[in-house]
Amino acid sequence: MPTRAMIKYSLILSLFLVSCVGYKLGGTKPAHLTQVKSINVPLFANDTLSVRAESMATNSAVDALSRDGTYRIASAENADAILEGRIETINYHQVSSSRRDSLRSEELRMEISIAWVLRDARDPARILEKGHSRGSSRFFAGGNLHVARSNALPDALRRACESMTTRIADGF
Repeated sequence: MPTRAMIKYSLILSLFLVSCVGYKLGGTKPAHLTQVKSINVPLFANDTLSVRAESMATNSAVDALSRDGTYRIASAENADAILEGRIETINYHQVSSSRRDSLRSEELRMEISIAWVLRDARDPARILEKGHSRGSSRFFAGGNLHVARSNALPDALRRACESMTTRIADGF
């Protein structure tokens, strides 16, 4: 005859097992991208005047895809899909200003917009997914403004590329 302790542990174990129903490891790709296993990321285009932004954006996209782990990074010959990106805009907005001079910014927010297209590697005319991703970063405008903007650029690009990767890997 089962004791109260055995019934109690059996109930706890069954509740624990039922709580995991519906979860699965991996396989979170969108349904239309299930055949894609590897992605090639050529150098992004740059519509802005920011120097070296295209190489930083490409590196950020590769890093984000590698960290996510849903897709492998491959050469153009071995890839199932090609991810093309273009940095469209870099905008700056004032977050806070000097107490004495409201036109003098103390803190700025950089916003970056990236347009991207995921194409089938075997048929480049076929678009698998496309979208726009945004990333932002805040920085202080003390001393040298050019250096502060240059230092904030990789962070904003990383955030935009993480948003893009989430869309490609998870579908949202």
